[in-house]
Amino acid sequence: MQKIEEFGARRGEVPPNYLTASRGWRSWIFTLDHKRIGVMYLWSVLAAFLLGGIFAMLVRLELLSPGKTLMEADQYNRAFTLHGAIMIFLFIIPAIPASLGNFALPIMLGAKDVAFPRLNLASYWIYVIGASMALASMFFGGVDTGWTFYTPYSTATTGPVSLLTLAAFVLGFSSIFTGINFIATIHKLRAPGMSWFKMPLFAWALYATSIIQILATPVLGITLLLIVMERAFRVGIFDPALGGDPVLFQHFFWFYSHPAVYIMILPAMGIISEVIPAFSRKTIFGYKAIAYSSVAIAFISFLVWGHHMFTSGQSPLASAVFSFLTFLVAIPSAIKVFNWVATMYRGSIDLKAPMLYGIMFLLLFAIGGLTGLFLGALSVDVHLHDTYFVVAHFHFVMMGGVTIAFLAGLHYWWPKMFGRLYSEKWARVAALLIFVGFNVTFLPQFLMGSRGMPRRYYNYVAEFQPLHTVSTIGSWILAVGLFLVAAYLLASLRKAPDAPANPWDARGLEWTTPSPPPVHNFDTTPVVTRGPYDYRPQEVVA
Repeated sequence: MQKIEEFGARRGEVPPNYLTASRGWRSWIFTLDHKRIGVMYLWSVLAAFLLGGIFAMLVRLELLSPGKTLMEADQYNRAFTLHGAIMIFLFIIPAIPASLGNFALPIMLGAKDVAFPRLNLASYWIYVIGASMALASMFFGGVDTGWTFYTPYSTATTGPVSLLTLAAFVLGFSSIFTGINFIATIHKLRAPGMSWFKMPLFAWALYATSIIQILATPVLGITLLLIVMERAFRVGIFDPALGGDPVLFQHFFWFYSHPAVYIMILPAMGIISEVIPAFSRKTIFGYKAIAYSSVAIAFISFLVWGHHMFTSGQSPLASAVFSFLTFLVAIPSAIKVFNWVATMYRGSIDLKAPMLYGIMFLLLFAIGGLTGLFLGALSVDVHLHDTYFVVAHFHFVMMGGVTIAFLAGLHYWWPKMFGRLYSEKWARVAALLIFVGFNVTFLPQFLMGSRGMPRRYYNYVAEFQPLHTVSTIGSWILAVGLFLVAAYLLASLRKAPDAPANPWDARGLEWTTPSPPPVHNFDTTPVVTRGPYDYRPQEVVA
């Protein structure tokens, strides 16, 4: 761990916070401070979100009308591939754990840093290397396989497929290192008095996420290396022309990628578990049920990959088992939603920006979860498979769930991270635009999919044009809302620090430190005497 003298503190002076200590660029790129690493991750994933969003806008503009609007068919294929790959591997997977989790987790646990600071810094620079490799693929012609790299097309097509798959392979190490660090930190660095059931639920969510990262990510890494080997040496693993089996790739890929859905959504659920009690002024309902449900989701998620393959020719018995397990994994998620709503019941709800996004999450994630049950039903999935219904469901979970929760957490911890308060008025306007824009964009896609519109198609019959037009207009509203968020958050950085230590009157340990926090988080090691959601009056607690 870095000594405080490395940040320029001197005896008798007030210890600097992590932002003002040693402002030079070297102090940032070589830092071992989890807060600075979290901030560097934050700006990196936001840059990826912007780039992935640009490709999304290009895709929606192309689909404004049948036939060519902006791009040729091969350009369209490359655009939606880059949109998916950037959003999944560079934004959604690392967005919450690596940025907000890196910043908040040690402070929430009462620790001075993560267990392995150097491994933490290595994970960030591995992320940068992997991101650079992925973006470099654009300058070598781009990839048109889709973000899933399905074989045999991905092993036979031209273009820098090997470079993009190797980029995802490298990014996997960043994910694994972060998971190892979080598990060690939670086990070994909790403050005195913080038992497992006095630990914030965000920490429980990151713990369950880390289990999935460590166990599932190597499977994806090996699978992507096999694609590279097949392209380079024609070894015949997935290509049927060489004696391989393309369905084997689907098994390998989805054995990682369905648990990866929970790598994305579990941290989002952890944020909601922090925001809702803070702005309902109530102790969270069913703390242990929410904690155990996070671990349950982590383990059941490894058993449901086959529901992506109902149309692949697998046996009826296997399909029936995977369908049952798909319904089963919905139960822990439903427990969480019930407990969040029960927490809000008769609470003193304060509709600040984080709570607005929290409520938005409940509505949108509920739709995403319920439509997932349709896709888990064998007979219904045969009709809806590879249609725009799947696109809408996926975005209601990933954008309506993960990204909205990310925005909730970003607004919740922004004053703590930077010592600045943003404009609540503009935050509410932006939240409204995002909610309206999101639903106008993706609700029509459920209708298109149920009527047979296939996903990923460059062209379509004229009967779908009105719904595509509405969807594209919705994407413009959504983009305006997101750019407004960027505008008022960045504007808040231009003024003097004005955030108190605890602007939300929350109960977690992170709100007992100044805003922004000092270099080593706490002047003295805190001792935990009550839970993180105890909103009873102080005299009652005493």
